Amino acid sequence: MSLDRRRSCRDSLVGFIGVVVLLVALVGAKAESPSPRAPRVQHGLASYYGPGFHGEETASGRIFNKREMVAAHRTLPLGTVVRVTNLENGRHVVVRIIDRGPYGRNYRKGTIIDVSEGAARQLRFIENGLVRVRLDVLRTPANPPPSG
Repeated sequence: MSLDRRRSCRDSLVGFIGVVVLLVALVGAKAESPSPRAPRVQHGLASYYGPGFHGEETASGRIFNKREMVAAHRTLPLGTVVRVTNLENGRHVVVRIIDRGPYGRNYRKGTIIDVSEGAARQLRFIENGLVRVRLDVLRTPANPPPSG
């Protein structure tokens, strides 16, 4: 084999190895990039749905019942089950995310979840309207319904 042909084979092999190394690096970087999913634990304020939403359709398609243990969250997948803990008294409830929100003035104040009136009563913050909470994601759906 001539010297030029060996150099050409070597250069081709080096180029091929370079491409493989680059692809491995890109795949590795993709696997290590942070997940866009919401954190498993969140802190903020909770508010509760006003009476005008009772009987209305939610983003999940379910009819909102103010007595059920349900809630609205802006980013968690619909169907996600979370524990909401009132940080002022330690009481907690487990709710299912069936709607999107909060929005408006309460959201701008730092509200991260709107719970049903039933959940707010169990958390004992009906009179206050807003309370500091911790959210713990307990379960996310395998195939969440489309966001509304």
